[in-house]
Amino acid sequence: EYFSEDPFLTKEFAVAYVKGVQSRGVGATIKHFIANNQETNRFTVNVQVDVRTLHEIYLRAFRDVVREADPLVVMGSYNKVNGIYACENKELLQETLFNLWGFKGFVVSDWYATKFLKRPEQAIQAGLSLEMPKAIVYTLKRLKKAFKEGLFSREELDAVVRRFLRVLFRVGLFDEKPRKSFRVKVNSPVHQELAQHVAEEGMVLLKNEGNFLPLNINHIKSVGIFGPFSSKKMGKFLYGGSAAVVPPFEISPKKGIINKVKEHVKIVKKPAEADCCLVFVGISHAKGGDCENFDRPGLSLPKQQNDLILEVVEQNPQTVVVLINGSPITMEPWLEKVPAVLEAWHPGMMGGNAIANVLFGVVNPSGKLPITFPKRLEDSPAHTSPRSYPGSDSVFYEEGIYVGYRHFDKKSIAPLFPFGFGLSYSKFSYKDLLLSSSEIAGSQELDVVVEVTNDSPVAGAEIVQLYVKDDEASIDRPVKELRGFKKVFLNPYETATVNMTLGSSDLEFFDAENFTWRTEPGSFTIFIGPSSRVLPLEGKFEFR
Repeated sequence: EYFSEDPFLTKEFAVAYVKGVQSRGVGATIKHFIANNQETNRFTVNVQVDVRTLHEIYLRAFRDVVREADPLVVMGSYNKVNGIYACENKELLQETLFNLWGFKGFVVSDWYATKFLKRPEQAIQAGLSLEMPKAIVYTLKRLKKAFKEGLFSREELDAVVRRFLRVLFRVGLFDEKPRKSFRVKVNSPVHQELAQHVAEEGMVLLKNEGNFLPLNINHIKSVGIFGPFSSKKMGKFLYGGSAAVVPPFEISPKKGIINKVKEHVKIVKKPAEADCCLVFVGISHAKGGDCENFDRPGLSLPKQQNDLILEVVEQNPQTVVVLINGSPITMEPWLEKVPAVLEAWHPGMMGGNAIANVLFGVVNPSGKLPITFPKRLEDSPAHTSPRSYPGSDSVFYEEGIYVGYRHFDKKSIAPLFPFGFGLSYSKFSYKDLLLSSSEIAGSQELDVVVEVTNDSPVAGAEIVQLYVKDDEASIDRPVKELRGFKKVFLNPYETATVNMTLGSSDLEFFDAENFTWRTEPGSFTIFIGPSSRVLPLEGKFEFR
């Protein structure tokens, strides 16, 4: 639910993750099913969402992961969906997850979610196999009473137990020779290298005026390192719930910079004395930050952090801002005053080394934003009225399908940084978009080919993005939707051919009236480019 604002991108990440986890003999749990999209009143809020939006925006990624990756477990969310708690929602679990999608695993409740349920027969008939962390609605006393009263059948009980046992067999818990030890080697050099590589690949260069970055270690004699996140350890989430991790060590940004420059560059304490200043700011996992159980009160950084950036840049305009955060922030007070901004996210135990490698050009940044960064909170679709957020007993998804970049496109609102945006130390150009056919029908696929060139002397990677628009839709549809992407690595001045494929499922929408996915015949436009707002190539085809 939090990989991206876009269902297609979320699905691509989640499918790969589930396949990776389950390739090691471990069952993956996808969560939270469904519409757990706010922390305020998350335990009891009644999410009011129309059928089309539910299937097109929120259920689609879950559906595709179930069909493409076969996860063993789905976790039900706390909240109600259209008046019924998710863990006892027969329409969502029995009718959609099991019957419509063919899910073969079992459903587990979120921790203590069942304390809000009153009748065990409703949960059994919906398909809830396991409540955690203990029996609340499924106590023996309650189950016996409901069964004796004929409120659920033996067949219904067998079904929820069978799904649970099937998963236990699949992961080998009933094998004749169970594993005696679960000890494995962790924190090896290979693991550390991988952790650093992941952090490096995910960073997004948001601004680089005048090619200020990368910093040249041979030209810079002194660096000032400032900000509360320069030395802050982020490993243990204060409000991280089950996401809390305490790594064996954590390389802070400051330590990473020192590791990189060592005897070559002097670390100074006053901005005016530095050739370059690095300011590390962001959002922690404390209450009101990037955390569980509490929503952020706004999108801005804490005032003292904004003030710090302004204070440093006033004394030294050669200032880079590095962001440590897991959600969008606004930057109005200082963005125009600094030459460079790097989005490092929460980069993990090797994050300091990864940040240093990107800042000093050992690594060429290639990440793209999986979310839109608005200029202000009011531009976001869920913040148009108290009904849509935070709600009270109920929250109304009045924005419908127009979530994220779909909303900004429809309303012609310029974001601070658009979905899919990310700069590089290289310069790329696109040309020669070719479609394998002018029309497709039924199950036929369309091959999309484009040439991408690195027009710079710096080797780098570009993420080519493909968006589709329905030109003749009979219902209201987004201006465009992401339907493909591919990362290509290019040496200086190299050109590569990038191939992607489209099928009818990439053109469909959910027909709420007939409760089915549908692809309408007609004209479609393909857009190709480096972000959702820069799409230099386009082509058309017909679906028959």
